[in-house]
Amino acid sequence: MGKLTDLLKLAQDRASQLGLPYAGALTPQEAYAVWQLAPGAKLVDVRTRAEWDWVGRIPGAIEIEWQSYPDNRPNAHFLAQLKKQVDPESLLMFVCRSGVRSHQAAALASQAAQLACYNVLEGFEGDKDARGQRGNVGGWRLAGLPWHN
Repeated sequence: MGKLTDLLKLAQDRASQLGLPYAGALTPQEAYAVWQLAPGAKLVDVRTRAEWDWVGRIPGAIEIEWQSYPDNRPNAHFLAQLKKQVDPESLLMFVCRSGVRSHQAAALASQAAQLACYNVLEGFEGDKDARGQRGNVGGWRLAGLPWHN
């Protein structure tokens, strides 16, 4: 169990250094390791249905839109949907395209008394490259972690 403890401590130290409003921040590789090691840990993918359908899905992730496509309206039922699908004691890791929406989701869930909320840095597709495209700089998919179309 030492590896899990070390990963969570690293994520928590990162959050503390960055002043994040939730338990911690994990790289995609760290998040996948925590998901495998922590009993009951959940990965919550907050991208849009369009992103899941067109860009790819993470097998076993809980899918709850943070915003709707194509109008980008915030999902007013996000917390209710989250509470319905996860145990309040679960360790939750939030992922989106690049880490921005998942940061917001982790912060909101953390405020709503979900104690162990983590953001997955880089997200599913990572940051934009020099040509403005995603998928070449960081991210879950580039790390070779499980996903499918």
